[in-house]
Amino acid sequence: MLLLSLVLVVLDGAIANVALPSIATSLGAHPSDTVWVVSSYQLAVLVALLPCGALGEIYGPRRVFLIGVGLFTLSSAACASAESLPVLVGARFVQGLGAGAMMALAAMNLRFAVPQRMLGTIIGFNAMTIAISAAAGPGVAGAILSIASWPWLFAVNIPLGVVILLCGRFLGKLDGTKRRLNVPALLLNIAMFLLFFSGAEQIASAPLVGALLIGSAALCLAMLLRVERNTSAPIVPTDLLAEPGFRVAVIASVACFTGQMLAYVALPFYLHHSMGMSPAMTGLYMMPWPIATIIFAPIAGRLAARIKTAWLCASGGALLTLGLFIAGLYPPDAMGLAFLCGATIAGIGFGLFQTPNNRVLLLSAPKARSGAAGAMQGTARLMGQTMGAISMSVIFVLVPLEQAPNFALVLAGLCTAVSALVSLSRARFETVR
Repeated sequence: MLLLSLVLVVLDGAIANVALPSIATSLGAHPSDTVWVVSSYQLAVLVALLPCGALGEIYGPRRVFLIGVGLFTLSSAACASAESLPVLVGARFVQGLGAGAMMALAAMNLRFAVPQRMLGTIIGFNAMTIAISAAAGPGVAGAILSIASWPWLFAVNIPLGVVILLCGRFLGKLDGTKRRLNVPALLLNIAMFLLFFSGAEQIASAPLVGALLIGSAALCLAMLLRVERNTSAPIVPTDLLAEPGFRVAVIASVACFTGQMLAYVALPFYLHHSMGMSPAMTGLYMMPWPIATIIFAPIAGRLAARIKTAWLCASGGALLTLGLFIAGLYPPDAMGLAFLCGATIAGIGFGLFQTPNNRVLLLSAPKARSGAAGAMQGTARLMGQTMGAISMSVIFVLVPLEQAPNFALVLAGLCTAVSALVSLSRARFETVR
């Protein structure tokens, strides 16, 4: 049930990408505006993750998790019935708030639900589920769009959300720590992410306003760290980030998911505009990525118990970079064989990178700080994905539409190259877990 909730949340972050051209046509919106269907969800999850991790540690992970499931399910119904882009974007933001609670606390519930001897295996399954779900979004979207319209991408969440709510009574009822909630820190955390991504979204069209907003976000971060300076369990987990392995894994995850989201938003437009494919064919041509990830993510999970994860992650990041460069730089051919080759290589690399990297993030934290670790894992992923989606929006403004997808794929490859190099730096102090 907990793994199903992760599938639902992560999949929903990627499933709308393939439908963006259809949504733009259906709702009469510009392609650059439809990107907010993706980024509003990602931003809301990002805003909610760290506070929900803290709330779960304070009030108990089951209670906060199930509140998130209920909010996610209700807002999915609102997304499915939306008749304008502003309504859809607003509903996606609320959906993201519920998803943030689910994602932050799934790992904590898992760690307390299984015996200690099985923890490494379960965390491996958790990491593998996230990696596969993140990769499978376009393929699942393509399959749904081949038989139904885009609102069904959100309607399918409703019965699954109800099932999770009904099964939630089987979760163990864990007492929280009953420490006080740091309300000023909570508000500063929310303001920081909202200001940063509002500034990033405007940096191309209004550079001065964008720079001021980003500067204000940096000020909020400085104030947040000051407010939590003497806190034993801060909302921003500086105690966990002090550990080198955890810190490097966070940085690598942000860089990798920035590239992944750039690619996932760019690829549908590349296939639609450069190769003239329908939404259903677009989904089919993007299937090699998730299929390769599904095959190699569990292999990486098994190898992570025997080989340094730094080497696995660096190899995965390098393959992901190669695949994106092939897809972005090779001229399109009639059958799209070069594209399929690049997508397959990218999927292999994504599977090799994500499972061991997420495993490091979750196992590096003490059990009592599982809420913060799960929240930070999701924060790193969502921060990267939101930056990727907003970068794509900026590219649409600055680069002609017919050239924008190729430019984005090359930039995505550079981001994943950074994740490979950062991961490799972890090898000098890492031991096999």
